[in-house]
Amino acid sequence: MENIAIASDHGGFELKEAIKRFLDREGFGCIDFGTKDDESVDYPDYAEKVASSVSKGEVKRGILVCGTGIGMSMVANKFPNVRAGLCHDIYTAKMSREHNDSNILTLGGRVTDIEQAKEIVKTWLNTEFAGGRHKRRLDKLMEIEERIRKSLS
Repeated sequence: MENIAIASDHGGFELKEAIKRFLDREGFGCIDFGTKDDESVDYPDYAEKVASSVSKGEVKRGILVCGTGIGMSMVANKFPNVRAGLCHDIYTAKMSREHNDSNILTLGGRVTDIEQAKEIVKTWLNTEFAGGRHKRRLDKLMEIEERIRKSLS
C-alpha cells in the first residue's frame, strides 16, 4: 500500500480530512503531518513537512491543502526534486501528472468542493507520466534546479 503524505493549514483542514477518508477507501495510507483542527496556523510550517518528506524520497507523493492552494504550492516548490502542481479541476490534475510528473498535489479548501476534490485526487493518483517529449522538458527543469543549487552554494 502506497502512503501519501498529507497536510493542511486551517483553511484546508476540512478538505484534508475528507481526502484522508477518500484515500483510505481507495486503498492508500496517509501520513498526516497536520494541522489537527481548524485553528489558525501558518501554511509554510505544514507545507515544509510534506515537501521535505517527498524531497528526501521518504514518500513518493504528497497532497497539500490551504485556502487557495497557492501558498502551499509556493513553499513546496522550493524543495529539490519536488514538482507541486496546484490543480483546480480534473484536466489540470491529469496534465500535472501526464506532462509534468508532479509529485505533490496542492488544492484550495476554500475554492474546491469535496466531491470535486475527490475526482481531482483520483485523477492525479491514477494518471501516469507520459514521458517522451515531456521527459526532455522535465530533464531541463531538473537541470535548471541543479544549476541554481550549485550557484547558491
